[in-house]
Amino acid sequence: MQKKLFNHTGIELPVIGQGTWNIPESGAAVAEAKRALRRGIELGMTHVDTAEMYGDGRVEEILGDAIEGLPRKSLFITTKVLPSHATYKGTLAACDRSLQRLKIDYLDLYLLHWPSNYPLEETMKALEKLVEDGKTRFIGVSNFDLDELQEAGSFLRKVPLACNQVLYHLRERGIEHDVLPYCVREKIAVVAYTPFGRSRFPKNATGEDSVLGRIARKHEATPRQIILAFLTRGPALFTIPKAATISHVEENAAAGNIRLDVDDIEQIGDAFPVGDKESLATL
Repeated sequence: MQKKLFNHTGIELPVIGQGTWNIPESGAAVAEAKRALRRGIELGMTHVDTAEMYGDGRVEEILGDAIEGLPRKSLFITTKVLPSHATYKGTLAACDRSLQRLKIDYLDLYLLHWPSNYPLEETMKALEKLVEDGKTRFIGVSNFDLDELQEAGSFLRKVPLACNQVLYHLRERGIEHDVLPYCVREKIAVVAYTPFGRSRFPKNATGEDSVLGRIARKHEATPRQIILAFLTRGPALFTIPKAATISHVEENAAAGNIRLDVDDIEQIGDAFPVGDKESLATL
């Protein structure tokens, strides 16, 4: 599994981590999801992302069970505060609840899930306080555009933004216009969620005769693995695909060893263009 610097943190993280949005929350599938998470960690996907919103805290509990007994220092655990909780006191309390559900003493990264109606300065102050108190090592945001990123950074006094977690897949490359260049300049890691775009990839986009299919054959890989390799091609880019079964986790992990060449990247870029900023909502 390739690793690279998670910028301001000074830590090297695997380019591919594990997301937990929409994993099974009840029944027999939960046990498989826990096994999948542990298998992913065994394969080097030690950056595991969750949020208090997922299952109203239930997914944090599942992740807590999955990592119980594993060496804490070998993991990089991220969770997020809901914007509806993002007052100063609300952020501090939400972090405590997440730690309790996860059954850990500290987070590695704590994010504001998306921009809040509460004053951003208040939330950033709370995030810095959590670092000061040892409850999280690093802080960041999610779903922030360029103006919002700049505003968030302006309110921080002691701790820099470590991360902006964003929607990023081959049919939604809007961050490449200004968010990604800004993050590269400011040494803010960009973590892509929903890397496969859910229902945005018809069969002809990943079939054997497609660009992804041909490049996959060249690398003895699957189209999904090529997608992950493309989305992590840059120095600031990481991704967190969700997988609730061991077979999918193993497929995701293997993508971390693929290195696309310039021609591969150009072909994929031509097949899935960035698009105009004005048309991002319809891509």
